[in-house]
Amino acid sequence: MKTKIFIITVILSLFINLSHAGEGMWLPLLLSQLNEKEMRDMGMKITAEDIYSVNHSSLKDAIVLFGGGCTGELVSAQGLLLTNHHCGYGNIQKHSSLEHDYLTNGFWAQRMEEELPNPGLSVTFLVRMEEVTVQTLKGVNDKMSQKMRDSIVVANNKVLVKAAINGTHYSAQVKSFFGGNQYYLFVSETFTDVRLVGAPPSNIGKFGGDTDNWMWPRHTGDFSMFRIYANKENKPAEYSKNNVPYQPAKHLTVSLKGVKEGDFTFVYGFPGTTQEYLPSYAVDMTALQDNPIAIGLRQQRLDIIDKAMDGDRLTRLQYSAKAASIANYWKKMIGETRGIKRLDAIEKKQAFERDFQKWAQSNTEKNAEYGQLLPSFGTIYSAFVPVNNAYTYLTEGLLGIELVRFANSYANLVKQCADKSKTEADIKKTAEQLISSAVAFYKNYNTNVDKQLFEALMATYTLSCESSMQVSVVKETAAKYKGSIPAWSNDLYKKTMFADSVRLLSFLSGFERGDVRKIEKDPAYILATGVYSYMLNSFAPIVNSFNASNDSLQRLYMAAQMEMQPEKRFYPDANSTLRVAYGNVKSFQPADAVEYKWFTTLDGIMQKENPDIYDYKVEPKLKELYNLRDYGRYADADKSMHVAFIASNHTTGGNSGSPVLNADGQLIGINFDRCWEGTMSDLMYDPDQCRNISLDIRYCLFIIDKMAGAKRLVDEMTVVE
Repeated sequence: MKTKIFIITVILSLFINLSHAGEGMWLPLLLSQLNEKEMRDMGMKITAEDIYSVNHSSLKDAIVLFGGGCTGELVSAQGLLLTNHHCGYGNIQKHSSLEHDYLTNGFWAQRMEEELPNPGLSVTFLVRMEEVTVQTLKGVNDKMSQKMRDSIVVANNKVLVKAAINGTHYSAQVKSFFGGNQYYLFVSETFTDVRLVGAPPSNIGKFGGDTDNWMWPRHTGDFSMFRIYANKENKPAEYSKNNVPYQPAKHLTVSLKGVKEGDFTFVYGFPGTTQEYLPSYAVDMTALQDNPIAIGLRQQRLDIIDKAMDGDRLTRLQYSAKAASIANYWKKMIGETRGIKRLDAIEKKQAFERDFQKWAQSNTEKNAEYGQLLPSFGTIYSAFVPVNNAYTYLTEGLLGIELVRFANSYANLVKQCADKSKTEADIKKTAEQLISSAVAFYKNYNTNVDKQLFEALMATYTLSCESSMQVSVVKETAAKYKGSIPAWSNDLYKKTMFADSVRLLSFLSGFERGDVRKIEKDPAYILATGVYSYMLNSFAPIVNSFNASNDSLQRLYMAAQMEMQPEKRFYPDANSTLRVAYGNVKSFQPADAVEYKWFTTLDGIMQKENPDIYDYKVEPKLKELYNLRDYGRYADADKSMHVAFIASNHTTGGNSGSPVLNADGQLIGINFDRCWEGTMSDLMYDPDQCRNISLDIRYCLFIIDKMAGAKRLVDEMTVVE
């Protein structure tokens, strides 16, 4: 019954205008029903069928999920791909050394033969999507438990996936929408031979560093280039020298026309996670409880790592990607919490909830179905907040210590040694795999840095985390050292073999089953397994119970909101599936008496230049080109070199690297960030403050052509003036 109500509500809502043009991340399959008219009224000249089609090539065939957490777009008939510099950062870092510092100096393959393979990196195309709500919910009824419901859903989805990919090399998954009220099947094709083609030096690709991250005005040349390779049948294949450049069904046309304020734009990509329809209790827990704890712990990590990187080139190479990862969400959380407070988001949610409660109690049937939803939310969140706080101290604190995470990765070897069904050959194979992973780990590990992290994070954990919820092994070991974390740290890092590459690799090279006792007695292993065991046995049951209750309530609450507001057009929360967000190029006012223009130029880079600060150094050649005003055909009509622009497209994590397209469906930019004032858009959208930040594609091509001298790559693209 509930499923039927939901579907009817969606159908009734299809043609109702959204209150804010620019809000929402929409399924491309439904654009023709939900969005096409509005998009065309806003200036779009192409059709919904041009954006998504299963009958002929469309823009979707040029969009990929890049590496599992970003988006990329194909810009040539030979598999050339653009994404963000920060999306390619980890792979650029893996290829870097003191002798070949591609992070600092950049990398440009002069020929295809010089393009660098990236083991573990993949890109995924969406082949098709379809709604499967009826099939997924077959056998489900309102009286069954959430656990029973979930088991039926999982079983039904296995059947759907198997049927969808039978006889193909595709993969598939069914994703939940609107809190489990609707389901869609996604069939995909994944390529694993993805090679690095080019990347600008960090003082272009990461100009402004963490200081400018999430901020506007922005002057970051945030792009990198890769190429997809396939076998001779143009199908996915593992890396081989015999593979050839992939020939896509569609690649994007690149426009040099530029943009002006008010122009229609849309972003096509794989946004990660949003939670727009949560109750006030959830927003309060995230913004006012969880975020402050995580922000403080990440600040400690960044202070230690940044200081170490400033003092040593090798440490900078080892920790640049780690620092960027820590800092990215750290700053986002700060902006998110500030935005939630500025918007009075919790108070607005509470006001809606008062109206909801009146509506739910308006008749006997609604009251029986929805009357206890909000009180139930209040009960479970009240009980869960202290647990969640302790869990955050553990995950952001204890698991911020690299030694803990690394030592725990040996638990499987210990388990195998205790398993009599495992042969010596099995154990030797596992040990050899661990040698390979250890070499990779130590390449980017500094014992002194990690020791400092241990002392800072462990001190905060033992002092700030609720004592009754602290990990047992931590409490016991800290007591053994009479609360002296430095004494514990000195002893630990001296005794453990996991902090010493020579000792560990020597130990593994001749490993036999009986040697497992040395691992079991190692103090780092004892600490690590104690932490993870506590997570599994003490936290996991509580977290799982909360999630089950919350999922059940949220599913009903989502359906109820849609029943209560039949005039509202709802968009589904982001869940790493392909989406379209659309809006207009638009300036904004972040504060009283402050107004930001919608674009930045190369002038701003020169104004920010500071040779004493790593993140604000300017490449000599870039300065030379600027002084000569040698911008070629990439200059704007105003004769300046535009670097970035902002628009009102609703984006989130995962949209990094997404193509920004104009009214004709041509590539005009690469999305790479959001304005700090609008980072609360994952929880509540604000049309006045939410702006996505994009690299102007002309600056990207200018760097490739004029700066890097890689015009062959531009020539490979389809470019329109």
